[in-house]
Amino acid sequence: LKDAVQWITQAGGMAVIAHPARYKFSANEEYALFSEFKAHGGRAVEVVTGSHTAAEYVKYAVTAQEFGLAASRGSDFHSPDESHTDLGTLPYLPGGLTPVWELLAERIQ
Repeated sequence: LKDAVQWITQAGGMAVIAHPARYKFSANEEYALFSEFKAHGGRAVEVVTGSHTAAEYVKYAVTAQEFGLAASRGSDFHSPDESHTDLGTLPYLPGGLTPVWELLAERIQ
């Protein structure tokens, strides 16, 4: 994880944990993942995604706040035949979160 975050950061990117509910970690494993990710410079977590439930949106919004991470959302759309959700139908990020695109906008100003 440390190497991956460093490679992304060194290349000018921003490390984001994508669709965390899909990994099926225990609560302790997930806490360790987010702790290590943040410690190594990870910046955001995908809170809203086509594969998350509404309860998982809330869970990862709380996780983002707890770890001081920005939040992203994405449909994970690959094609009309391989998609968890249609383009444009995902809900907005829950309130109180810093959208990852705000961090990106700060870089170009």
